[in-house]
Amino acid sequence: MKYLLLLSSFIIGFYIPSNAQNAEKSWMGRTTGKLPSIAYGLGEDRLGGAKLGYIDTGVIVKVIDSAGDMYHVQLSKQHSAFIEKRYVEKDTLTIEKPYHLTNSWKAEGSGGYDVLSISMDEKLPYKSWMEIDPSKVMIELYGVQTNTNWITQLQSLKEIKNIYYNQVEDDVLQITVELKHRQHWGYSLNYKGKLLQLKVKRQPEKLDLRKLTIAIDAGHGGSNAGADGITLKASEKEYTLLFAKALEKQLKKQKVKVIMTRTTDTTFDMKDRILFLQEKNPDVLLSLHLNSSGSSLVKGSSTYYKYIGFRPLSQAILKRMLEIGMDEFGNVGNFNFGLNGPTDFINCLLEIAFLSNESDERKVVNPKFQALVARQIIKGLNDWLKEIK
Repeated sequence: MKYLLLLSSFIIGFYIPSNAQNAEKSWMGRTTGKLPSIAYGLGEDRLGGAKLGYIDTGVIVKVIDSAGDMYHVQLSKQHSAFIEKRYVEKDTLTIEKPYHLTNSWKAEGSGGYDVLSISMDEKLPYKSWMEIDPSKVMIELYGVQTNTNWITQLQSLKEIKNIYYNQVEDDVLQITVELKHRQHWGYSLNYKGKLLQLKVKRQPEKLDLRKLTIAIDAGHGGSNAGADGITLKASEKEYTLLFAKALEKQLKKQKVKVIMTRTTDTTFDMKDRILFLQEKNPDVLLSLHLNSSGSSLVKGSSTYYKYIGFRPLSQAILKRMLEIGMDEFGNVGNFNFGLNGPTDFINCLLEIAFLSNESDERKVVNPKFQALVARQIIKGLNDWLKEIK
């Protein structure tokens, strides 16, 4: 994966159209397509703009303007966002209301998850995020006023500790879901009919690597070649697969269940990888890549995460990589890479070394180094499990 030393991004401030001309241009729509996401603004870097997150299909949005291939959508009186036009279809049947209502809520345990169901009168936009110390899942619902006086919490709950809300604006409801364990294991947030359902993954009963399912993603592949080495012309897509197979081999030796996103040089669309992984539901995803820089002097290893609740694993793996003499390129948060986007399972991206650096590239092509990196990743996984016990 190529790394640009200077990343340029900006956020466009939210605005609400105040004149009649803009109001006349607005129309109601619904989200559609494969994994639609909403963005804070029109800022761009090589991985796209900063995102609020993925959002379900069928969610109602008010389109108030457009810019290029993006619609500007109003979420509430004081909040707006941007979404690619291909992910919105017009809805001529929905009539705009000044606000919608939440009704009764229920939380119960079911099949390895704790599930909070929020009764709504419409599929409204939302965003969610993780907090730590203590660990929480936070949700903001837009265009809604609470009419919730009944939150049923059953004894079958094993991960959700407390649920409460605050009406932080006239039409914005903030929901707090406190968790019992320090480590976030993932969650999904989707509509089932007009029920907004938060499914929180429970911490495994035994924090043993042999009891977990590890997904390994060999970065790039097929028509997406990735970076190339400057001396030996090593191809990222070829060597990420070799590193992935080395890790798979050593994990299977330890009787760990492994899922591979690819085992050959094949093209696999990023969103299709996400949907595949959501279906397989691993405990942990490790995405392996090789870095590149405009400067041949830059070298070393780095790890990446998007959500603060998933950071501990990325720190543990980076620490083990530095033990084998790799320079530190850093632990990078809020990373906007596709496979760091899902909240469903713990995920970490590892940039093993720089193909643009001669000494790093020579390590990459060495099978002994590939096996060594696999061992260090496994040590990092075990370090992380010991730390969260």
